[in-house]
Amino acid sequence: MRVVFMGTPDIAATCLKRIIADGFQVVGVYTQPDRPKGRGMKLVASPVKEVALARNIPVFQPENFREEETVEQLRALQPDVVAVVAYGRILPQKVLDIVPNGFINIHASLLPQYRGSAPYQWAVLDGLEETGVSAQYMARQMDAGDVVGIRKIPIGADETAGELLDRLAVLGADLLSETLTKYANNALVPTKQDESKVTMAPMLDKTMCPIDFTKTARQVHNKVRGLNPWPVATAQIGGNNFKIYATVIVDNPTNAPAGTILGLTKTGLQIACGEGAVEIRILQAEGGKRMAAPDYFRGHPLEA
Repeated sequence: MRVVFMGTPDIAATCLKRIIADGFQVVGVYTQPDRPKGRGMKLVASPVKEVALARNIPVFQPENFREEETVEQLRALQPDVVAVVAYGRILPQKVLDIVPNGFINIHASLLPQYRGSAPYQWAVLDGLEETGVSAQYMARQMDAGDVVGIRKIPIGADETAGELLDRLAVLGADLLSETLTKYANNALVPTKQDESKVTMAPMLDKTMCPIDFTKTARQVHNKVRGLNPWPVATAQIGGNNFKIYATVIVDNPTNAPAGTILGLTKTGLQIACGEGAVEIRILQAEGGKRMAAPDYFRGHPLEA
């Protein structure tokens, strides 16, 4: 069975490695064009490209599929199935028609929940205790195709979005390999999504970063977890701006106004919320390094 793989970030690279290890014949890999990164703004290959090149698999990096030549290039690979994991490109119908019901997408949510570009982050932001990955036939509408497989996983109470993604990547790789095997054996059973249960997971952006301490301690904690590793929650403390990487909810009932600094402990800085309090464990001052909160404030005491 000839497999074309489409994907870009680390979760996709994990899935690609898995299907190669499981013996699937990957005849081509599509990934986003190299992007400038870092202070030097040097072009950097995607994790998927690095995996493909290391295994001598042809790599294609079109900006889009508007040109007929690009579509024909994919058709010439004669794929029996196209596996898509976080590719980051909308595929037009003329591309999906190359292999009818043969584009299989792995999406990091329990569809129809959290369609969109940031599914696992929103699961954490919303305080869910469970999420997972879904395999689906791709349709023209984003993440709306029939589901052909689901794997579930619990979300830890203090787990960040980045930590959750690492586990979802392994789960997604398992599901993709299993789904491709069933596809080869004509054993997939599609289930239509219940449109009445659809929720969306829009792209994250930096306008979401400032923490609102009038929210409950649980909501603040979830925000810090959900925005880690990007774009990272922020707060102004003692007149200085900080990125906040880790918090815990503390058992410290207080009537102090939201945002009040309750004190510095051996493990962190406690701040009152609209309900309850959080303790900031890891932060980063502007122009500084990420560090434990007690270490920072020992060198930069807060005014009484």
